Amino acid sequence: MKTPSAAAVDALAQTVDVALIEALTSTLVETPSVNPGGTEAAAAAVLADACRTAGFAVSLTEAAPDRPNVLASMTAAGSGPGLLLLGHSDVVPAGPDWTGDPFVVRRDGDLLIGRGTTDMKGGLAAAVAAMSALSRACEFGIALSGPVHLLATVDEEEHGTGVRRFVAEPPPLEFLGAIVAEPTSLQVVRGCRGASYLDIEITGRAAHSGRPSDGRSAIEAAAAVIDLIMTDQAAMAAQSDPLLGFGTWNVGVIDGGQGISVVAPNCYLGVDRRLMPGESIEVIAQDLGDAISGAGIDTDGITVTLRPTMEMPGFATDEDHPLVRAVTAAVTDSGASTSVGGWTAACDGGFISRDLGVPTVVMGPGDINGQAHQPDESVSLTELATAARAYVRAAVSMLGRS
Repeated sequence: MKTPSAAAVDALAQTVDVALIEALTSTLVETPSVNPGGTEAAAAAVLADACRTAGFAVSLTEAAPDRPNVLASMTAAGSGPGLLLLGHSDVVPAGPDWTGDPFVVRRDGDLLIGRGTTDMKGGLAAAVAAMSALSRACEFGIALSGPVHLLATVDEEEHGTGVRRFVAEPPPLEFLGAIVAEPTSLQVVRGCRGASYLDIEITGRAAHSGRPSDGRSAIEAAAAVIDLIMTDQAAMAAQSDPLLGFGTWNVGVIDGGQGISVVAPNCYLGVDRRLMPGESIEVIAQDLGDAISGAGIDTDGITVTLRPTMEMPGFATDEDHPLVRAVTAAVTDSGASTSVGGWTAACDGGFISRDLGVPTVVMGPGDINGQAHQPDESVSLTELATAARAYVRAAVSMLGRS
């Protein structure tokens, strides 16, 4: 078997159905799947129907009631290890300041406007169109050694319920690699930091503010904990990684006290900790707890309880891995400029990399910083089509023979 010719791959990539991408993106956006506040069931059904129409084998697995993951697999391929395209069906709430209905897609020249066009229902539509084109690979003298699969998870925007269910009970499939179709403006992301949340509950002892020494201020203890966190932040910044930088702390919520004239008997900190590959929030919480005790903060009437509530792992794939090279070349050969680097955002790909050991990159249409989670969110239809063609080329590079 030989590597398919460039002409054959070009011809196959050009069969990507742009009308399908626009129509499916619009239908998915107009089937709201807001998280938190709703379910993804209706949007998952739309995606599943589109995949069945394209001739894929489709299964739905409930990760939680009315929250089904969708797994679609090409049938026109060999039985060897395949390639996974990964996305999510939920979107964040619309929020204020839209100039039109966020769940009715508007066309403005090349742009599709609506909640989820960029993050990331457009990416799901591009993946379906790419797989549909790949199903006709044999017509161009190209044989695929294994299938391409699409996994659309639920609850990516909050707690990762969908991907956690998938990696806990994975289907009997093998993957040579995974491409997360999150919006990267077609840049190739070979590594992401992870994300985690930590609840810190601090209990002190109330007293009259006229004699504060009779009490123990939970707010003062919280300030000491924050000081420890910022000291750790500075230490991490001094050891920055060339690809991903360093782990970061953010105290996003603080709530405490009983009244101005009362020594605060309680205080709560809601903390975000971005994770480097290999880090665990459980270990980080243990280390912080040890530092709190070592500093004498949790003594003499002060108790500090740390509770991790969410973790999305980070990952990094070697720059010279065949998947990284294949996806980079695929974007370039599809007529777009790209680069290879890291990402400050977190995504479901970290679970696929860490728990299943699958080499992973992120590459998709749309601008995560300029459009995702913002009013009048939009994506370029041209970029959606380019992403789909790049998925076709990457799949052929990884799986194709002639």
